[in-house]
Amino acid sequence: MPAATTTFRRFVIATGICVVTISSALAQNLVSVKGSTLNMRSGPGTHTEVLWELRRGYPLRVLKSQARWLQVKDFEGDTGWVARSLVGNTAHHVVKRSTANVRSGPGTQYGVIGKAEYGELLRTLEKRGRWVRVERKDTKSGWISKSLLWGW
Repeated sequence: MPAATTTFRRFVIATGICVVTISSALAQNLVSVKGSTLNMRSGPGTHTEVLWELRRGYPLRVLKSQARWLQVKDFEGDTGWVARSLVGNTAHHVVKRSTANVRSGPGTQYGVIGKAEYGELLRTLEKRGRWVRVERKDTKSGWISKSLLWGW
C-alpha cells in the first residue's frame, strides 16, 4: 500500500476518534441559564413549542449539539432544546430530594442551619468530598450532601 494511502487512512481514523471523543465529552457537559429566563423548546429553533421557562442559573446536561442549539436534560429527566448563546458555565445545583438539610460545615457532625426543598436552585460555591457549599436565594450559604443534589 502506498505511503500516502496509509497516511490518509491514519488521518481519517484519528479524525473519527477525535469526533467521537469530543461528542462524548460534550454529552457529559453541564450548562446553566445565563439570562433571567430561557425557553426550553421541543426542537432546535424559535418556531418550535416552548416546553418550559427556566430561570437564571438552572443547570442542564447537554445531550447533543446542533448548530446554534443544544439538546439538554434537566434534573427530572425532561429533555428539550435551548439556544447555545443563552447558556453559560456558572455552577449551580438543584435539590433532588423532598428536603435537604443545610449544614454549617461539610459533614453530618455539623449543625443544621436550614432546609432546602425539592427543586430549589442553589449557586455552587465549593465542593469538598461528598459535600457542596451552596448559596441560597436568601444569600445564606451552607453545606448539603452531594447525594441530595443534581448539577455541578
